[in-house]
Amino acid sequence: MSEVLYEISQLSERDCFDIAERHKSSFTYPIHRHKEFELNFVQNARGVRRIVGDNVEEIGDYDLVLIGGEELEHVWEQGNCESKDIREITIQFPKELLTASFIDKNQFASIMKMLASAEHGIAFSMETIMRVYSELDTVTHEKDGFMQVLEMFKILYDLSRGDYKELASSSFAKTSRDQESRRIKTVKQYINDHYAEDLSLELLSDLIGMSPSSFSRFFKQRTHKTLTSYITDIRLGVAARALVDSTQNISEICYNCGFNNLSNFNRIFKGKKGMSPKEFRALYRKNKVII
Repeated sequence: MSEVLYEISQLSERDCFDIAERHKSSFTYPIHRHKEFELNFVQNARGVRRIVGDNVEEIGDYDLVLIGGEELEHVWEQGNCESKDIREITIQFPKELLTASFIDKNQFASIMKMLASAEHGIAFSMETIMRVYSELDTVTHEKDGFMQVLEMFKILYDLSRGDYKELASSSFAKTSRDQESRRIKTVKQYINDHYAEDLSLELLSDLIGMSPSSFSRFFKQRTHKTLTSYITDIRLGVAARALVDSTQNISEICYNCGFNNLSNFNRIFKGKKGMSPKEFRALYRKNKVII
């Protein structure tokens, strides 16, 4: 059967991180996941297709992504890239390196927030990439291990103060928001448990004792999404996970995830993911290994 490769990192238990720099003409490594945090920088690879969870994007000349979810599948595949000299820097570091007793301090607040977002995979803006470009060179070629550690923390700090976006949906990445308010948690948990059912504004607002109009404003302020858009994204994330992990046919997945019309499901999925459910499933299967 097809499975996602679980990568065993080259990171030694006695090292803080592992750094690898490569120059290559193609991406051949299959889709995979691992328990370590991974910062991956790619240069001169316009047209490569980056897959992180249920997010699929074609990258430009520069790409910098931080991945922190142990169950978050990811891969860079050749796509439309014709470059013969692709540069890649991969830095992996263990979650144990940043223990709560060490990093849960005010000075690390922005890094903590960034690492939490990295459970979805995060992609940094071009401005942020340029901010740390020379630092990536420095940390890659630094011979003194202690100085490498200091450089690495500076990179994380600078990245945490820049612009980035989350990639995989929470329902695909299987993540939760521990720091959200009680009311938002209550509503989101209900949606997670009942996404296949009819979820009306009235039902969800009554759940936390608010009027529908007040709840609608409250939800958008806290999530930056309308309730309808949020529910759709949850359903799409669950559907994408089912396309990857199960052999259910697409119509079954459609109805099991709360969509009541197959053509509408296909249209919404393609609009959000850039490809049809059938194409998405085929993309994952192509990048898996056979075991």
